[in-house]
Amino acid sequence: MNDLLSVVLIGIGATLIMDIWGLLRQRLLGIAPANYGMVGRWIGHMLHGQFQHEAIAAAPRVNGEHVIGWAAHYLIGIAFAALLVAVAGRSWMLAPSIAPAIAVGVATVVAPFFLMQPGMGAGIAASKTKKPASARVQSLITHSVFGLGLYLSGLVLSGL
Repeated sequence: MNDLLSVVLIGIGATLIMDIWGLLRQRLLGIAPANYGMVGRWIGHMLHGQFQHEAIAAAPRVNGEHVIGWAAHYLIGIAFAALLVAVAGRSWMLAPSIAPAIAVGVATVVAPFFLMQPGMGAGIAASKTKKPASARVQSLITHSVFGLGLYLSGLVLSGL
C-alpha cells in the first residue's frame, strides 16, 4: 500500500475511533459529543474574513456548515496522522508503537486549546466556558483516544 493512502486511512481510522468515543461518552456519561456544525460555521465565516467570534452558536448560519465541519474534522485527523508519520518516521507505519501515537494525539490538543476554542468564543483552553477544567480534561481524554486510534489504525494497516 502506498504511504499517502496509508496516512489517509490511519487518519480516518483514528478520527472514527475518536467519534465512537464521543458516542460512548454521551451514552455512558451524558456528555454531549462535539458539534462539528459549529466548526463548519466557524470555517464558513473565515471565508468572509471573520476568524474570531464572541460565541459561534450566535453567529449566522452558514450553508453546508455540517458538511464543512465534518469534512474538516476528518481532514484534520488525516493531517495529524501525517504529523505522526513525519515525527516517528515511515518505519512507524510498518511497525506501529503506541508511545509516539499517544504523544502526537495528546499534542494535538494544542489546536483546539489555542486556535479553535478562542476563535469560536470559548477562550484559550476553554477559559470562557462554564466548566473550563472539565472541558480541558475532556479535550485531553478525547485527543488521547485519538492517539490510541492512530496506533490501532496503524496496527491494523501494518497487518494487511
